[in-house]
Amino acid sequence: MARIFSYCRVSTVDQSTDNQVREIQASGFLVQPNRVIAESISGSVPAMERPGFARLLDRLETEDVLIVTKLDRLGRNAMDVRATVERLAAAGVRVHCLALGGIDLASAAGKMTMGVISAVAEFERDLLIERTQAGLTRAKAEGKKLGRRPSLSNEQQAEVRAKRAEGHSLGGLAKSYGVSRAAIQRIERNNRPAGIQTAKAAAQLQK
Repeated sequence: MARIFSYCRVSTVDQSTDNQVREIQASGFLVQPNRVIAESISGSVPAMERPGFARLLDRLETEDVLIVTKLDRLGRNAMDVRATVERLAAAGVRVHCLALGGIDLASAAGKMTMGVISAVAEFERDLLIERTQAGLTRAKAEGKKLGRRPSLSNEQQAEVRAKRAEGHSLGGLAKSYGVSRAAIQRIERNNRPAGIQTAKAAAQLQK
């Protein structure tokens, strides 16, 4: 006999899953209290990395039914949701999402719906990448400097290089200027002539 489980998630501990539980009950699904899995965890965490959801997977068996109110309960994005649904379907578990009219995501209609959602998510991701690249290209054309802002001014960097030439230690300079040892090393490396850098790299490869 098929058992019915529900998975309810909120992002913070000061939120409650009570509304999700009531929504599932109002939809006609009868879920016993011991089969309601609720947890407080960020939606940015993949479903398989959520402790509560992992415990749920251990309990689910073939022909069981899992109810969620929204797709984001099943993953951090469309691709993660799709992977979760496919894993559950492979185990013989049916997944119903109330936000999609209670459709079984493992059914033919559900798979078609997930396919459309995944396609839209991929389109939005590609569009974001395209916009980001266009913005970087425009910034470069306008002469804007990209990347992390230097932690020390040009004058301070010159001082660091001079002091390093005098034999000051990396740790001492880092403490004096309030930066990391790596920052001092970057300043020293960026000031090194290209020929010296190439020769040093070649020597390291020969070791």
